Amino acid sequence: MPQPTIRIMVARHSAFYSPLISTIAAGFLRKEGIQSRYDVLPAGVRSHTLLRSGFVDIMQSAPGSNFGPMERGEQGLPVHFALINRRDGFFLTGREPDSDFNWKKLEGATLLADHGGQPLLMLRYAAHTQGVDWDKVNVVDTGDAAKMDAAFRAGQGDYIHQQGPAPQVLEREGIGHVVAAVGAAMPEVAFSTMMATREFLKQPIAKTFIQVYRQARRWVQESAPEDVAEKEASYFEEIDRAALVDAIARYQEIGCWAGQLWINRDVYDQAVEVFHHGGAIKIKPAYEHVVVNPPDGEV
Repeated sequence: MPQPTIRIMVARHSAFYSPLISTIAAGFLRKEGIQSRYDVLPAGVRSHTLLRSGFVDIMQSAPGSNFGPMERGEQGLPVHFALINRRDGFFLTGREPDSDFNWKKLEGATLLADHGGQPLLMLRYAAHTQGVDWDKVNVVDTGDAAKMDAAFRAGQGDYIHQQGPAPQVLEREGIGHVVAAVGAAMPEVAFSTMMATREFLKQPIAKTFIQVYRQARRWVQESAPEDVAEKEASYFEEIDRAALVDAIARYQEIGCWAGQLWINRDVYDQAVEVFHHGGAIKIKPAYEHVVVNPPDGEV
């Protein structure tokens, strides 16, 4: 009898998503007799379309991915059923070490910012929280993550805004120095979650998956960063192991993976506030239309 398979896809590949990656990399799914497939969302392809078509079972996304489609009146959207991260996972990296960094230093400086929808909204909200006049920051869009990294390495910008482990690689290579974690500069928020169709979440395999995921997420938060990095090394073959360890340690320290995996109203409402503050939405979407409880019923 063939083993069941879970098809997982992520919007981005990053150490930030270690709780999800580790369900495969650390063997948690395999122990339950479940095969798995892990892919990264191709450019220009909608995650909602892949879920509806049945090509993917579980997608790493964010509640905010539903907000725009809901305002446009789309129906039958996938729902979000568990947290991956309860804090933003981007860092600010400068040219020099700065143990006394203050966010106000961004005013008058050139910042290479990730212009993905949610990352930029979160960055602007964190800057607002820290009293920064955003209009005084020279924010530059140099393209995708790879182009941003190349531009900073070539000498462009005073600061760069990236997910781990890219900032930690810059540190290890002596090119930059992490001066701030965006997630530590703003309230807890439903930044990244797992999304699926309501139909999939009714299947027995969904209940098994969430029970496995609970174990994996706890393991990632509580284990030595070196142990997590060792299990995930094959997913980051081109990344210096020490930089990967650094990134995992910072995410543990910030508390991205701490606490329950239920998407409670507080972190959901904070995500709505970020999108509303940034002008990305006009109507605040109802919690019940976006979020459901984990498929095993535990919160």
